[in-house]
Amino acid sequence: MHGEYKVPGGKLVVADLEVLDDTVLRAQISGDFFLEPDDALQRINAALAGTPTDLPAAQVAARIKAVLGDGVEMLGFSPEAVAVAVRRALTGATGWHDHPWELVHDVPREPALQMALDEVLTEQVGSGERPPTLRVWEWASNAVIIGSFQSLANEVDLDGAAEHDVTVVRRISGGGAMFVEPGNTITYSLYVPESLVSGLSYVDSYAFLDDWVIGALNDLGIAATYQPINDITSPAGKIAGAAQKRFAGGAVLHHVTMAYDMDAAKMLQVLRIGREKLSDKGTKSAAKRVDPLRSQTGLERADVIDRMVASFRGRYGLAPGEISAETVAEAEERVVKKFGTEEWLRQVP
Repeated sequence: MHGEYKVPGGKLVVADLEVLDDTVLRAQISGDFFLEPDDALQRINAALAGTPTDLPAAQVAARIKAVLGDGVEMLGFSPEAVAVAVRRALTGATGWHDHPWELVHDVPREPALQMALDEVLTEQVGSGERPPTLRVWEWASNAVIIGSFQSLANEVDLDGAAEHDVTVVRRISGGGAMFVEPGNTITYSLYVPESLVSGLSYVDSYAFLDDWVIGALNDLGIAATYQPINDITSPAGKIAGAAQKRFAGGAVLHHVTMAYDMDAAKMLQVLRIGREKLSDKGTKSAAKRVDPLRSQTGLERADVIDRMVASFRGRYGLAPGEISAETVAEAEERVVKKFGTEEWLRQVP
């Protein structure tokens, strides 16, 4: 069994395992990491022999820590990273390069239709109808998107939303509310098979699926980093928030909204939670919390998107794709039945 795990911001860890009767007989850990002293790798391999194949990652890491002791230097990886590589080998995880990737840079669409498309496209990846896909959104109108479990009344000032012509919708993933203006936001979704994140915890899968975009932002001169559980930030402030949903059909939706040129004053008139977060942090200016990509790159929004897409393509390959008329029709039907209804929007009043 073979499994690989690229530590976000770190090194590649590879686990090659021989398994018999639900037990690891032999293990060989390798990678481009740094490890001292030399015999530490043999100790790690020995610790993994005899591991039950259903042992959770935390307990696998504990076995490794128990044999390393003091004086061991692990650079670019950790016992937890080895455990993830082992779990990925045991669960038959796939890597980024195992899949053909498609790009859909979509036309502007209304907020409720965007929510429905996320659901439909993820299901298509799960069923094998569509290859793993990166979709870059374009928004047709202002929006606030609240998480699946958020209270509408607690999160959104509906009078403020009406005043600023902001449509409020609820998405299928958890997490916090996002404020969107068409020219001031960059939103994208990844629709991936569950096998890509197999062996990863939910927290680890966020970092894993965000690693490419952090690299792309670094290439743009932004010192972007991942901040658990679902933020991308920089020394100048927060850049983006991610949310994720795992489907029973074997696919994962991972979508990210990034601030390009945020109207912070308007945001605070629409989002109640934004006022509370700023108050808790003693921050008077919202601009200090959500730092726009425009100020950090000096690039036009389209140029930032092009550079991000090019970075993904350079890493994993990316063929042009499209959304069929039948897919749009299916999504529009779900808007009528679900995403555009008051019942869905107010399911948590």
